[in-house]
Parts: sequence; C-alpha cells; structure tokens
Amino acid sequence: MNNSVSDRSFYIESEDEEDEEKEFSKSIEDGGNDSDSSESFTENQQQNIPSSYNTQWPQSYRQSIDLYSSVPSPGIGFLGTPTLSRLGSSFLSSSLTRRHTPETLPFLTKPSVPIVADEQQQQQQRRSSHSLLPPIHSRRSSIRKDDKPSRVSHEHHPISRHSSFTQAVINGINVLCGVGILSTPYAIKEGGWVGLSILLIFAVLSFYTGLLLRRCLDSQPGLETYPDIGQAAFGTGGRIAISIVLYVELYACCIEYIILESDNLSSLFPNAHLSLGGYMLDSHILFAILTTLAVLPTVWLRDLSVLSYISAGGVIASIVVVLCLFWVGLVDGVGFENKGTPLNLSTLPVAMGLYGYCYSGHAVFPNIYTSLAKPNQYPAILLTCFVICTILYGGVAVMGYTMFGESTASQFTLNMPHDLVASKIALWTTVVNPFTKYALTISPVAMSLEELVPSNKSHIYSILIRTALVVSTLVVGLCIPFFGLVMSFIGSLFTMLVTLILPCACYLSILRGRVTRLQATLCIIIIIVGVVSSSFGTYSAVSNIIQSLIH
Repeated sequence: MNNSVSDRSFYIESEDEEDEEKEFSKSIEDGGNDSDSSESFTENQQQNIPSSYNTQWPQSYRQSIDLYSSVPSPGIGFLGTPTLSRLGSSFLSSSLTRRHTPETLPFLTKPSVPIVADEQQQQQQRRSSHSLLPPIHSRRSSIRKDDKPSRVSHEHHPISRHSSFTQAVINGINVLCGVGILSTPYAIKEGGWVGLSILLIFAVLSFYTGLLLRRCLDSQPGLETYPDIGQAAFGTGGRIAISIVLYVELYACCIEYIILESDNLSSLFPNAHLSLGGYMLDSHILFAILTTLAVLPTVWLRDLSVLSYISAGGVIASIVVVLCLFWVGLVDGVGFENKGTPLNLSTLPVAMGLYGYCYSGHAVFPNIYTSLAKPNQYPAILLTCFVICTILYGGVAVMGYTMFGESTASQFTLNMPHDLVASKIALWTTVVNPFTKYALTISPVAMSLEELVPSNKSHIYSILIRTALVVSTLVVGLCIPFFGLVMSFIGSLFTMLVTLILPCACYLSILRGRVTRLQATLCIIIIIVGVVSSSFGTYSAVSNIIQSLIH
C-alpha cells in the first residue's frame, strides 16, 4: 500500500525494550489459548494486518485531542491515576515524545480475551450500521505483525470504546458551542438578517461532511483520526498538511482566548493600568499580559485531566451566558426593539467567516466516533449536537442583535449593562471558561512539536516550546486585537478547509470507484461552496484587519 510508512519513524528501540516486547507478545498469545474461537480470530487478524497509520507524525494527535474534547482516551486515566501522571503532560515525562517508558502500564501488559470478543461484537455493529461499506476489521489490526506493541504508544493499543450517547453529545456540543456563540449577534450586524440563512446552510453542510468522515474511517481498518484520513486519501503529504492545518487552527483559537480575556476584563476594569519604565500599559495590554501569565502554569501542568473535566463544563457555561442574555433583555428591561438591516453585501463575507467558525468541530469528530460504545449511534449523536448548537447560535444571534442593534460589539457580553447582576454573571463566566480551555487547546500543538525533539532533551525543550507558544499567542493577540475579525479569518480560512473542503476531498479520494454520481456531485458542490466562502471571507477579514491597524 502506498500509504505505509517505516516502522521506525520517530522512535528508536533498545535491545532491552525488544526483549520486553517479546514477553508482551507472548503474554497475548498465552491469553488467547483459553478460547479456540478467539485464537482463530486473532490469527485471522494477524494474517490480514494492514499498513499502520500511527507511526507517522503526529503520533500524539489521538490522546491530545481526546483531552481537548474530553473524549475518553485509550491511554489516559482520569482523576489523577498513575497512568495520567505519565501522560498528562510531556514536559515532566517524555512518554508523549518517546515511544516507550521504563515502566509497563498495567492495563496494557496482558490484554484479556473478552476484549477481543468485545471487538468482534463492535465489528458486527459496524457492519450492520454501515452495510454498504466494505467489511471493517477490528482496529487492533492497525498493529502490524512486525510492529512491536508499545506500552505508551499513542495509537498502538486497543481503543477504549465506552462513550455513551449522552457523553458523546456533551463532548460534541462542548467542542462546537464555544466562544463562537459570543459573536453571532455581531454576524447579523455584519451580514444582515438575510445573512442569518448562511448559519443554517453551514449547519446542514457541516453535518453531512461529519457523516463523510465516518465513512472515511470505516473504509479501511486502522483509521482513527483526521490525520489518518488525510494519509489514507493523499499519502504522507496529506497527513502532514491536514495536521498542520488542524494545529494552526487550534493555535489561532488560543490567540482568540487572549483577545477575549483582554476585552472582557478591560470592560470590567476599564481604569486598570500599570506604568513600567515610563511605558504605560492600558487595561487591554495589562490584562492580556496577566492572562498569559495566568495560563502559562496550566500549560506546564503534569495532570491535565482536571482541566479536561472542568473544560467539559463549557456546555454549562454557554447555557449560562445565553440565559443571562435572555434575562437582561426580557426581565431587566433592555428590550428587543432594534429592527436592523435586511442585507449588508459589503461585509457579508465577514459574517460568513463568523458563521463558519461556529461549526469548527470536525477535528474531534473522528475521535468521538472511535470512542463510542455503539458506533451506529454516531449519526443521531451528530444530528443532536448540530440541532442544539444551531438553535443556541440562532437564538443568541437574534436576541443579541434585536437588543443592541447596530451598536452590537464583536462579543455581546461587551454590550450588556455592567450594573446588572445577570451581566456580571455572563461576563465572569466568559472570563473564567477560557482559562480552563487554553492549556487543553495549545497542548496538541506543543505535543506535536515535542515529537520532533530528541528524547534525551525533551524536558528542556518541552518547557521552551510550550512557553514560546504561549508568549507568541500574546504577541499576536496584542498586534491584532480584533476579536471578531480574527474569528472571521479563522472561520474563513481554516474552518472552511477542515469542515467543508477536506472531508469531501478525502471522501472522494478514499472511496473513489464506490461513490455514486449523486454523492460525487454533492461533494463537488460543497467543495465549491467552501472554496468560494473561504476566498471571499479570508480576503474580507484580512482587508478589514489591515484597515483597522492603519486607522
């Protein structure tokens, strides 16, 4: 297969480790002797082992994105278990930048036979829920016979499949319904009431491309993440290119967090300032720096599970902010009187980028799907997430714009009267939430860079890499402190790629010859919509950013 890669990419094994691996493999064989059926199943899997997708950079993608999205990860134990203390952060333990650790994880030493039987049952579920696709082998088959099973390898051990329907929906909403909800009223201001239809169009298209990602994952054994799909579609170059796009998007989101904190804290404390060496730091710059200093230790944390659980409360935070907005408008008397304009063609591309940003969750969807206890529930889960999020986005957009009209700011929290209790709750909820999400968002980027560092120097380089990333988000945030325009840029350039263009392109490439004419036509239409929206939106966002910097 053209997409197969060298077994020794990015890691070096010692002789001692080879001996340990032989013992590990032997224990698997011994465990299989208890059942003739499972032994024959295992042997059959070994005979049909495909090329591995997990020896290429980035190997840390699976686990880092699982933490980011709160998906149960195969190699991460939560609530301070010994496993997590080695995997929570790679700057204290190089287990995320090296293939092995000196110790053997207890849950990987002797896989029991019931796991294999459970995988057979999951395999049957997949066939029944996706009967038109080729038979799907167990994902254990992503380990080749000549691949030595790794104890802490990111994707070389069986995936934990125990996410329920409710857990998956919460994870999906937590990823989709983020800070983008704050700018939906501003999107109506920029695009007009007619532009609100773009939100619904993007919701429908994004839902469909989310289903395409599932078909890509089920098309071949061993596919588990978005980069895996890119490699299956376009080879190693596709994997690397898609990974870079995903990581840059996460990095840009961290820049948005810095700008968000600066705007909202300076709104709460407008007179705050600090004089350093004759240079006056106003409230925006001061709070941006303080935010950076506050999140920097969280990026160094050894145990990220606590942040992952708190970050999952982002769903509650979004609901609280929406209720506060509704309370201010209905109960506190701000009212819903502004009529607005039907259509603003000149700034409509900015609105397109803002609406596009609302559905930037496709990087996580493969992880959610491969963690499901019942994979056939994925379409219903995806539909539930998109319906709930679209209702929230649309409701907030209409409420916010009818309340504040043409004075609507890039974050509706900045328009809410500060003397009201509901406004203070919304502001502080908005301020606190990014503090828990920043480390989880930047960690996948940091881990991918740490993979390129020699293992014997990983401790020093990890600290430097993570610190440099955090400081760089501060610098960019101070240079381009325009929350709405930066969000429009991210939504136009990166989200359109990840959400609309790449899923269709990968689907057509992986399943070529098995795609119907209708499916191919629909994918081409979506790609065209994505390219056009991305081109106009990116150009408009960049132009407005330049104009804002000049003035």
